[in-house]
Amino acid sequence: MKSLGKALLVGAGMLWASVAVAGEQDFTLVNATGYQIDYVYVASSNSNDWEDDVMGQDALADGEAVDIEFSGGTRGCKFDLKAIYNDKEEAVWTGFDLCSVSKITLHYNSNTGATTAVYE
Repeated sequence: MKSLGKALLVGAGMLWASVAVAGEQDFTLVNATGYQIDYVYVASSNSNDWEDDVMGQDALADGEAVDIEFSGGTRGCKFDLKAIYNDKEEAVWTGFDLCSVSKITLHYNSNTGATTAVYE
C-alpha cells in the first residue's frame, strides 16, 4: 500500500511539473475553412513583427488541428494571429487573450468572403 501511495505522489508531481512547463498561452488551432493553410503567425499585440511560422509542420489541411505551444517564459496574454492560405490570401485577427483561450477554430464563408475565428 505504501508503494502505491508513493507512486501516486510521484505521478502527481510529474503531472504538476508538466503543467508548469507549458506556456499559459498555448492553444489548439483548428482549420475549418475548407482550404489549406500554409503559414500561421502569432505575435504579441504590441509587436510590429510577425516573426516565424509557428505551426511546426508544412501545412494545415482543412479539418486538421495543430497545437501552438509557447515557451514557459512567454509573457503577456494579448496576441494577434495571421493565417496565410495556399493561394497566398491572408486573414488577420487581433487581440486574442491567449491566457483564457484554449482553442481557436477558423471558418471561411464563401458567400461573404469572410474568414472568422471562433474561440473557446
